Amino acid sequence: MRVNYRENVTPCYQVLSEDQIEEILSGSLEVLERVGVKIHDEKAVELLKNEGAYTTDGLLVKIPPFMVKRALTTSPGRIVLAGRDGRRDVVLEKDRIYFGTGSDCPFFVDPYTGKRRKTVFDDVVNAARVSDALPNIDFFMSLGLVSDVPRKPYDRHQFLAMTLGTTKPLVITAVDGQGLTDQFEMACIVVGGRENFRQNPLFAIYAEPSSPLVHSKEAVEKVIIAAEEGIPIVYVPAPSAGGTAPVTLAGVLVEGLADTLTGLVISQLKSQGAPFIMGGVFTTLDMRTAVFSYGAPELLLLDAALTDISKKLGIPVFSTAGCSDAKELDQQAGLEAGLSILMAAQSGANLIHDVGYLESGLLGSLDMLVLSDEAISMVKRIMSGISVNQETLAVDVISRVGPGGHFLDDEHTISHFKKEIWIPGLIDRSNLEDWDKAGRKSMGDRARQRVHQILETHQAQPLEEKMVQELKAIIARADEKYA
Repeated sequence: MRVNYRENVTPCYQVLSEDQIEEILSGSLEVLERVGVKIHDEKAVELLKNEGAYTTDGLLVKIPPFMVKRALTTSPGRIVLAGRDGRRDVVLEKDRIYFGTGSDCPFFVDPYTGKRRKTVFDDVVNAARVSDALPNIDFFMSLGLVSDVPRKPYDRHQFLAMTLGTTKPLVITAVDGQGLTDQFEMACIVVGGRENFRQNPLFAIYAEPSSPLVHSKEAVEKVIIAAEEGIPIVYVPAPSAGGTAPVTLAGVLVEGLADTLTGLVISQLKSQGAPFIMGGVFTTLDMRTAVFSYGAPELLLLDAALTDISKKLGIPVFSTAGCSDAKELDQQAGLEAGLSILMAAQSGANLIHDVGYLESGLLGSLDMLVLSDEAISMVKRIMSGISVNQETLAVDVISRVGPGGHFLDDEHTISHFKKEIWIPGLIDRSNLEDWDKAGRKSMGDRARQRVHQILETHQAQPLEEKMVQELKAIIARADEKYA
């Protein structure tokens, strides 16, 4: 037998060394202790003060390193999300990758006219249905910001649309703490109670501090409520290099990580073991257009670096891929989506979101979602690597076929080709004549055709009508409150 043999089961990729991670973490701890963060929530400030933080003007809080290190010891390194069908399909721990949509795009590409317009309730339902049907989309965010419902309690309507369209796990947004509380109540109806939710969380809540180093009342409320109820929280800043963060990428990581660690400390002080997910959309401010870029190569580097840091800290991580600054599904969209999906997968990030985004996060596109699903499928094949063993080396097979033979009908080919050779769903490999006879369809044409097929044939397992009415009653209560 051969000894001291090392095997790369999957391709490996790492941006930061151990020493670089330690330097970035040290910089973040220095920022928290020396500069501090502004927290616009009295309960959170009092909680931090009572446990050893310092305050000067009532809002500015300085957090000593021991509080961060203590929080890291109680934060769980493994978080599970389950669909409303009870399947625990998303297990967030080191190097387990899952892809899902982004949330809250104010505009949407109409799947039949191709026109850009405001997002409506049915768009979110349809996005959920398409996500439900796509095999490589593991969780669902709304992809749209509904505009045809009351503005203040829109998030409750959005949750209903998401739940009607898919059985997959969700990542939701909320306008404030009450919005989260109402959606949690709705989720408990769907899964059969609070205890069932704690055991099999239907959703994680996305919350975002305001870079640099500001934590709004709404964001902190969500951290506290999530910790109290056992709701996984995705607490992630979105700093832009040269805009809301230093222009240097290391500086972006230091500042963004300081904001993330603030949320972690509050979460763990409120409830030890509260499920917490780090990460964010760390990218650049385009110096020519002032656009927060979703297609920048720096985003890919920064998110991979965040994943390296998350593994060091033992915290699940939220990352970004399948998105573009392009205004339509064109060559730029395909290039930026494909590269980001590959790098996110190689980094080993956990919840990889924003699949389906165009126009720098302003435009939701089902065509982009379907195209990215194909790219994810291809990338998963790349990440499965090359198996090297006696069976796959196939020396005996080569000997059996011999010089000048072929392997097409060999039993070894028949046994292995489905696993070894990736079979595309949208990518066209036909010859020119066959492509011409089939209507000379572009990738965009085929993606749109796939969207139509799903919308015309696929429905998620329906909710019971009684349950739907209970959910609508909570929404009506919120609508009346904010009328």
